[in-house]
Amino acid sequence: RDAGTNNPLFMIDEIDKMGADWRGDPSSAMLEVLDPEQNVTFRDHYMDLPFDLSKVLFITTANQLEPIPGPLRDRMEIINLAGYTIEEKRHIARTYLVPRQVEANGLRPGQVTFRDDAITEVISSYTREAGVRNLEREIGTICRKIAREVAEAGNGSRKRFTVNVKRVHELLGRPRLFSDVKRRTSDPGVATGLAWTPVGGDILFIEATSMPGSGHLTVTGQLGDVMKESAMAAMSYVRTHSPELGLDDDYFQKHDIHIHVPAGAIPKDGPSAGVTMATAICSLVTDTPVSNDVAMTGEVTLTGQVLPIGGLKEKTLAAQRAGITTVILPSRNEADLEDVPEELREGMTFVPVDRVEQVWEAAMGLRLDERAAALIEAGDLIEEAGELLEKARRKAGDRVVAAAAAANGGSARAATGKKPAGKKRAGKTAGPKAVRGGAKGGAKKTTAARGRSGRKK
Repeated sequence: RDAGTNNPLFMIDEIDKMGADWRGDPSSAMLEVLDPEQNVTFRDHYMDLPFDLSKVLFITTANQLEPIPGPLRDRMEIINLAGYTIEEKRHIARTYLVPRQVEANGLRPGQVTFRDDAITEVISSYTREAGVRNLEREIGTICRKIAREVAEAGNGSRKRFTVNVKRVHELLGRPRLFSDVKRRTSDPGVATGLAWTPVGGDILFIEATSMPGSGHLTVTGQLGDVMKESAMAAMSYVRTHSPELGLDDDYFQKHDIHIHVPAGAIPKDGPSAGVTMATAICSLVTDTPVSNDVAMTGEVTLTGQVLPIGGLKEKTLAAQRAGITTVILPSRNEADLEDVPEELREGMTFVPVDRVEQVWEAAMGLRLDERAAALIEAGDLIEEAGELLEKARRKAGDRVVAAAAAANGGSARAATGKKPAGKKRAGKTAGPKAVRGGAKGGAKKTTAARGRSGRKK
């Protein structure tokens, strides 16, 4: 009646906020209204009159699809609206938000000017969202504080204000959001992942640590069942490749692994963090840190395949907000990059992968084939060195035995006073003759001397 036509446009906002209670289930009534097969014979129970709604165009909005009942969702054509880029937010703020807040807070048009770097600072350091609701709220806070300054000054109504980065900090306080990717990924065992949330994309850090134990896997961070299963699949894949990673065969039997996803108060679920978990575990056991400008997304299988995911544009926007310059994504999502704005693609590097080994190479510079070859070569060198050492030990042992035998023989001869057998045989041929000859000669000389002495007398 208000529209004056039988084919109006109806917009139903926040349809995902419907709730069923003892009074009934609104989704059943909405099904009669939105289903093209049923709304031809729709009947208004209050007026008790039939009405044809087949010509009416219905548009509904929602932040999440999951709360919408399945039968109702099946009868809708889903149109996903991605979040805004920083450039788009800046343009919206400059064109719409600032003029609206200036007028709403009693300031004259043109009395307050926001510089682009000030708007960017508000976007990056005070808000983290897919839309511009919080951005408008912060701009309103700045305008209200400027309006107070105008009211407190006698001639302040004629004064013009320029808002720069320094002025933003004065009016809004110290920055509330920081890009701490570099600080948090500096240690081995930490990897940066990309996630999709109802309010847009976001980054998440996955941490892994080990301690002596019996091979138990612990997963914390208020994770859903799907995410827990992804952690187990990632763990199993790393375990199967422990020889290529240079680990002992019993490493995972002697160590417990703990995986934690911070922001424990926020529920998390989904399979797209599988490659991030596998990378965090690999980084831990190989003591290799992940590059601090890399984020990744993708589902992992037990065979090491990287499967496609959803929400690539939102995740890319989250990477941009966090200062990430390289995004690792499944190869089958490469076509989805067409949805990412061109100015965003130009400032980032996208690495499509099919297997987990490619993720490790891009994120840590770790190649399993080269590492395995190096380990084999190192093992051969160690084996060869062991053989040489064993030969050297045997030779040294033989020399020690010979020296000990010689030392024992010398000690025995010193104790008995006997000469060596060879020298003794030589003495038998020359020694006695010399002694006898010497004795005879000596006796003759003595007799002759006595004779000469007697004649002199």
